[in-house]
Amino acid sequence: MGMNKRIYSHFDRLLIQLQRGLTTVGAQVHSRRAYPAADIVDTALTDRERRQSGELMRVNHTGEVCAQALYYGQMAMAHSSIIYKTLEQAAEEETDHLAWTLQRLRELGAHPSYLNLFWYTQSYVIGLLAGIAGDRWSLGFIEETERQVTRHLDGHLGRLPTQDLKSRQIVAQMRDDEQRHGHTAARAGARPLPKFIQRLMTFQAKIMTMLAAKL
Repeated sequence: MGMNKRIYSHFDRLLIQLQRGLTTVGAQVHSRRAYPAADIVDTALTDRERRQSGELMRVNHTGEVCAQALYYGQMAMAHSSIIYKTLEQAAEEETDHLAWTLQRLRELGAHPSYLNLFWYTQSYVIGLLAGIAGDRWSLGFIEETERQVTRHLDGHLGRLPTQDLKSRQIVAQMRDDEQRHGHTAARAGARPLPKFIQRLMTFQAKIMTMLAAKL
């Protein structure tokens, strides 16, 4: 006799994703895919260049903490199993990004942001609200988030020291993944967000970037 597959309620999902989130913030994470910079020899950087790369990669690491939280919050409230699986796949790739940026921070002698628990909690709540609004709005939030993140990563590629090939390779792979997440959300039926929400998201991202770079 076959076993019945358990159907999780929204509350069950919320608890599961919250537990995953605490693990993400408080413990070592591991990537499923290979480290993009594994075959690149680390070049000598000046103290100023190393500090600049460290700040930029700390911002990127915090961005991935926020992305994980956002996806987990949305997964907790997803109405469709298809949307849930779409979010789950993207969250798995964001875990890769989280592990890659953490590893690069350590290679640079830099630390993750001290405010990551705060950023995680805030993003998780936003994800819950987006999920409660409905799957199409939730997908719209992903599409807009990934559009802004892609633009942000392009900016970092322009600011990273030219000889920091490892960081540049990691950021380039992350950018390609984020673009794909946005396109996937659009194809799944994302509803465009109102302009004022887009502007609010941009403003929040600027505050996070400013604080994470230093703290």
